[in-house]
Amino acid sequence: DILAIAVEDPAHSILRNVGRVDPRSLEEALAVGAYEALRKALAAMTPDQVVNEVAAAGLQGRGGAGFPAGLKMRFTAAGTRAGNGPPYVVCNADESEPGTFKDRILIQGDPHRLLEGIAVAGYAVGAREGFIYIRGEYVGPAALLQQAIRDAEAAGYLGHNIMGRGFDFHIHLHRGAGAYICGEETALIESLEGKRGEPRLRPPYPTTCGLFGRATLVNNVETLCNLPDIVAHGAAWYRQVGTEKTPGTKLYPVSGRVKRTGCLEMPLGAMPLRQVIEGPAGGMRGAAPFKACHLGGAAGAIVGPDFLDVPLDFGSCMAAGAML
Repeated sequence: DILAIAVEDPAHSILRNVGRVDPRSLEEALAVGAYEALRKALAAMTPDQVVNEVAAAGLQGRGGAGFPAGLKMRFTAAGTRAGNGPPYVVCNADESEPGTFKDRILIQGDPHRLLEGIAVAGYAVGAREGFIYIRGEYVGPAALLQQAIRDAEAAGYLGHNIMGRGFDFHIHLHRGAGAYICGEETALIESLEGKRGEPRLRPPYPTTCGLFGRATLVNNVETLCNLPDIVAHGAAWYRQVGTEKTPGTKLYPVSGRVKRTGCLEMPLGAMPLRQVIEGPAGGMRGAAPFKACHLGGAAGAIVGPDFLDVPLDFGSCMAAGAML
């Protein structure tokens, strides 16, 4: 269940369609604006303009490291010009960290937002193909995405000559086999190539030498789902929520010994951990006080009571010794 959407302006919420439209219906997705950002990009923006808008918006990767998404797109586009052929876009949907389920909520509730975000990223970096690498346990979400891809292709929003604008972009769904390590981007690329999922030594980075030796843009589901709003409304609009250094909203899966578990969306830096627990999560369950929690799953830090008043944004968390 969705715990809460603590965003004053629902337009800024990437969860706004979840639970409000039938995820199996392209028609309902179109009625709430699906593929309008892609239409705008193809009709009125160059690929460089899309990259620059994402960079100006300050979107950071939502996979944990918080690397600037626009900068990663710029690196990938530059790697493309190096001459290895068209790049690839890879969506990391291998959500294998224990306690994480935010990407699954987006896939199950608004699959066309994800497909549009991938296509926008593809246009920006010059790609013609994209891959969604989804964890093998997500059987239902994978089937939903596959149907959404077929529906979008049949309607001309994916595939050949999208919207009559001369842009070809095909999305392929690849189901993983449940390997935890494939959540790491280079191990994911190895798996996509049919090899054992093991991390690569870096450099080279995927933005210059990724899938099948080509420049590859790898982002997770939540990151890509932010792109349609940035393109549709602009960087200044996007920066209206969050902080100067970390704009936008963030999805926070909440589980454990609290009274209300679920997925919380709120502007970055809006609340410290204490307010999340005592507010939307309803407080601790039972008489025991808060002792510790994993921030970001098993690969994240274990934080104790001294972390309770740290704002939940990338910079503040990193300064306190944890990754968001």
